[in-house]
Amino acid sequence: MNLLISILGRLFSLVLAVVPVRQFEALVNRSIAARAGTLPPDEALRFLFRIDAFLYALQGQKSMAYGDGVHTKHRHIRYHDFFVERIQQGDKVLDLGCGRGELAADIAERAGGDVLAIDMNAESIAVARSRYDQPGLEFAVGEAFSDLPRRAFDVVVLSNVLEHLPGRPAFLRRIIETIRPGRILIRVPLFERDWRVPLKKELGVEWRLDPTHETEYTVKSFYDELAEAGLTVKDQRICWGEIWAEAVPAYEISQAEQKDGER
Repeated sequence: MNLLISILGRLFSLVLAVVPVRQFEALVNRSIAARAGTLPPDEALRFLFRIDAFLYALQGQKSMAYGDGVHTKHRHIRYHDFFVERIQQGDKVLDLGCGRGELAADIAERAGGDVLAIDMNAESIAVARSRYDQPGLEFAVGEAFSDLPRRAFDVVVLSNVLEHLPGRPAFLRRIIETIRPGRILIRVPLFERDWRVPLKKELGVEWRLDPTHETEYTVKSFYDELAEAGLTVKDQRICWGEIWAEAVPAYEISQAEQKDGER
């Protein structure tokens, strides 16, 4: 079987070299459809969903290359606006899991926030430092669980971070106790984004957008986790198959209620 696969791989490479792209696309499409047609419906779906997962990951890589190292989702879905609009001039902002720093740089530039952006990937931080050098913006290598700064911030940003972590309510409580933020701005993937997601899960194939995700949220599971952590959702939007939310700790609500009572 390995020999057969090796021979087919070589033939495939030869085809790649001589067949124009559009004709190659048609050949691949017919091949996939023909193979799916030989399988019972459940196995055909598993086959097609595995190809879908491969293509999704490859599309992400090529979108970054097309965007000169910045994934085009940053400009297409405009999620930066949700964060920027909720940060005020001079706010001290902690961006945990900042990746290559695109959002942190936007917050510093457009909102005027004083931003400390942390990511565990040293290569990502090196890229961020090479691209963004502006007042009020600092990048650091660190792990969200063990390297929380021991000082207060007005805002904590968790953009596509929570879904990667185990023990999320405990992690959020630790942020509240250590950082004492006035609000936490969160972006997570929505399980209910597409009918194919529960079908993939039912069939036992990879259903997550990223295999490193510990979870992908329903609206209910998101609210339940935040409530367990002592957070209340002040504002929430569902956009582009994601939940974007502004959450406030219980102590902030108590202070607001006390002020209202004094009026």
